[in-house]
Order: sequence, then C-alpha cells, then structure tokens
Amino acid sequence: MNVDTVTRDQVEDFMYYEAELLDEWKLKDWLNLFTADGTYYVPTTDSPPNASPDNSLFYVADDRFRLEQRVERLLKRTAHAEFPKSKTRHLVSNVRIRGRKDDELDVGAAVLTYRTKMGLTETYVGSYRYRIAVTEDGLRIREKRCILDMDGLKPNGRISIIL
Repeated sequence: MNVDTVTRDQVEDFMYYEAELLDEWKLKDWLNLFTADGTYYVPTTDSPPNASPDNSLFYVADDRFRLEQRVERLLKRTAHAEFPKSKTRHLVSNVRIRGRKDDELDVGAAVLTYRTKMGLTETYVGSYRYRIAVTEDGLRIREKRCILDMDGLKPNGRISIIL
C-alpha cells in the first residue's frame, strides 16, 4: 500500500470498519487501528477545530497510553456510566481525502453518533478529522479528532462513549 495509490473507497471502508467496531463494543480491536503514537481528541464545542490540547480545553485528549486505559476502563463492569453498555450507531458520510503527505493521509468526514441507554437517545453531530498513516499493515489512525457541531453537551451532559 502506497500513500499515492490509496483511494477514497479504501479510506471509507476503513472508517466504516472503525464505526462497526465501536458499535459492537469491540474496543480492543478498535484500539488496534491506531499507530503506536496514535491520539484521540475531542475539543470542547467552543474550541477552534485545530486547537491544541497543550493550550486549550478538551473533553478528551488521549495519547496511546490513555487510549489503552480508556478502553480497559470502558470494558469493565465498574464503568458505571457504561454498564450496561450503551447502544451506539456511528454514521459516517462525506468522506474526503483532503491531502497526502509522506506516509500520511489527511481525511475529513461528517459524523452522526447516536447513543441509546435507559430509554434515552442522545445525538452527537460533528465531523472527523483524521491523520491516517499508510503502513505495511494497511491504514492506521495516527490522529482522530472529533469536532462537535453543537452549542454544548446539553442535554447529553457528558461523553461516556467513544465518538
């Protein structure tokens, strides 16, 4: 696989696979989609989309170690916010390869995530920005940034799932 020959269809399939893993709560498999230096960011709704967690507030700013800890925590019965597990549905659309550089793709997409638990369905609307590494093992997430197109988290109030 070469960064210049990767197609939008291949990137789309990769993103659909990621969404499927999240919806089926196969979080360890999802974690394997990341590079060793992979990061997962969810900036606050009033942060600029390209903000840095070094100088801006983020809902989630996980490096690989924190990602592993998040997955481990979410899969335990003691994760009270997610036990029993929520039902989720991640809908990904408008996938676009925005750029290619070295071994990496800059990818954007629209996303709609539903979370249902205890008779309540919450909706998260936004977009994804990815830095996807093209490796010998296929595509891998170097950075995933979920930018919420909401005024705030109300009425949701929190993010206890992986967007």
